Amino acid sequence: MSKVRVVGLGRAVFDVLARTERMPTWEDPGRLSELDVDGGGPCATAVVAVERLGIHAGMIGTYGSNRAGQIKLQSLVENGVDVSRMVQRPGPETQAVIAFVDAETGERIFTGVKGFDSGGLTSDELDREYITAAEYLHLDGGHAEAALQAAGWVHEAGGKVMLDGSSVRAGGTVGPAMCALVEACDVLICGSGFGPALTGKHDLWEIGRTILAMGPQVVVQTEGKDGSYTTTRQEEFHTPSFDVEVVDTTGCGDVFHGAFIVGQVHGWSLRETAQFASAVSALKARKLGGRAGIPTLEETIAFLRERLGDWPPHTTGKE
Repeated sequence: MSKVRVVGLGRAVFDVLARTERMPTWEDPGRLSELDVDGGGPCATAVVAVERLGIHAGMIGTYGSNRAGQIKLQSLVENGVDVSRMVQRPGPETQAVIAFVDAETGERIFTGVKGFDSGGLTSDELDREYITAAEYLHLDGGHAEAALQAAGWVHEAGGKVMLDGSSVRAGGTVGPAMCALVEACDVLICGSGFGPALTGKHDLWEIGRTILAMGPQVVVQTEGKDGSYTTTRQEEFHTPSFDVEVVDTTGCGDVFHGAFIVGQVHGWSLRETAQFASAVSALKARKLGGRAGIPTLEETIAFLRERLGDWPPHTTGKE
């Protein structure tokens, strides 16, 4: 088995995916156009993307002792992810959601199980040597106490930390635990609304500069069809999204994060990395589920060369 080069610490989720033309009601339950079960979760899906793109990855999180928990764990194993540091919690799986997917637009609504974030990992349950042996640690805010400790260990060992700042609805806030993780990360990739909630500002470039002052070296704001906005102390640039036939946007942001790590592990520039991550996200959206559509490295590079011509990076397989 090759070395685990990327470790994820966060949420692994059991997803039930229901594609429908309209949301069911008691009076009109309607019919589903498609139904499937998949593994999900921001961190876990990003880690699966890393593995699918040719970099060996491991996942640290929890799973229940019932059938849903076993399926969740197996979905990681089937994708080649190392699960040796996953921790079982007795009882039913709580990190589980039903995702209703709009059959026309691919947009979705999630309904989670009560107690979704209960039973979080503690620092005592972490394997420091395993975590610090990796080049990148990816976090999504789950298991916040353990995540903050792991980030400190990684920095002491000379590694990098990426944080997924999930989308925040208008009027929402960013809690103190997530703020502490923002300060402790090297790369922050945040969804729509996270930046305004964190900074109180609304201009994307101003948001990026403000977050840089908090600690990260790179801030990327993903804005769906409008692409992504990258801010560092040296440069600022916009990366357009790719136009594809969208089936399901579930997991698009998560695989963007995983692909971004892969680009950085390969040593590509930030502009090349952002293009690569955008392409992986677009290709994923063509299938139902957060993981089914994740492409390989070769498929992504072929897509980029088809759309952009002689795309610069020349890595075509596992390092």
